[in-house]
Amino acid sequence: QVQLVESGGGLVQPGGSLRLSCAASGTIFSISTMGWYRQAPGKQRELVATITSGGSTNYADSVKGRLTISRDNAKNTVYLQMNSLKPEDTAVYYCNAYIWAVPYWGQGTQVTVSS
Repeated sequence: QVQLVESGGGLVQPGGSLRLSCAASGTIFSISTMGWYRQAPGKQRELVATITSGGSTNYADSVKGRLTISRDNAKNTVYLQMNSLKPEDTAVYYCNAYIWAVPYWGQGTQVTVSS
């Protein structure tokens, strides 16, 4: 069984920073693409950023230049460094990983940007 466990969410003021982490555990041989998605109240879940096992990244236009995705393959962990946060970044952030072409999701971590 595979589990993804996120950490690092919380309350931050506009312009502040947070770093999210997501560690995969269980029976894992290799992880291909990992990513972060988010869902704001009343909205659909949307892509934030993805990263392949080789380090290629993809970002939503709304977060380019402010959020940075990275991963540590040895630790089966993906990170999301979030800088210059805006109130519209408020959402539940979900970690995603493709393992043997099967998508797995974390439980989500709340990020609230408010003064």
